[in-house]
Amino acid sequence: MIGWPMGCHTHYVLGGQKMKIVINEEELVDQVLDILRLMPDNKILIDHFLDGAIEAESDSICDGEMVRIIGIMEHIEPAGIHSGDSNAVLPPFDLSEKVIQQIREHTHKIALALKTVGLVNIQFAIKDEVVYVIEANPRASRTVPFIAKAYGEPYVNWATKVMLGHKLKDFQFKPRLDGYAIKVPVFSFDKFPNVDKSLGPEMKSTGEAIYFIKDLKDPFFRQVYGERSMYLSR
Repeated sequence: MIGWPMGCHTHYVLGGQKMKIVINEEELVDQVLDILRLMPDNKILIDHFLDGAIEAESDSICDGEMVRIIGIMEHIEPAGIHSGDSNAVLPPFDLSEKVIQQIREHTHKIALALKTVGLVNIQFAIKDEVVYVIEANPRASRTVPFIAKAYGEPYVNWATKVMLGHKLKDFQFKPRLDGYAIKVPVFSFDKFPNVDKSLGPEMKSTGEAIYFIKDLKDPFFRQVYGERSMYLSR
């Protein structure tokens, strides 16, 4: 995976812009030259790509001392497709307790190490029961209002109060969800017919919807899972 970071030790890429998956030296050279043509003095980040990995993410509120995970979501599409373009299920539907525990431990350690006061989103790749950190964003993610609606909790309000000095112990967390909630990406390909519709690291969705199901036997889940995009664009 090759990306377009804005700094040396930390990087920020909006919507996965200019991120590509390369599989040989020729593609690597072409992508590096393409990036440097646009921004000659910019830094380039190269990551090892975990082929066939599962992706998950956690959203949390941290007050600098305590961390409260408000949601862990498992993506239906494989790691490598932008999180904004992936169908994601809350809570996870096929992650082992060992994997979920690793996600919880990584989340707590990273949120505190970043001295986060407010919201933090962390994305993970899971392969062979090992959890790898893709990125950590100490900010609100697009998934926060989704999780708040799914669980019926005012997480945004509480995170704002934490940023103003309140502590997590001041709030009562009582999430309520009967079954699962699915974050469904919305695309506008009909308005842009010439756009490449294959999915990859660059985000192409223009919105998202929420879909509630009672269990994994639900026809909608079975259809989305059966038709999930497994072919990544490079």
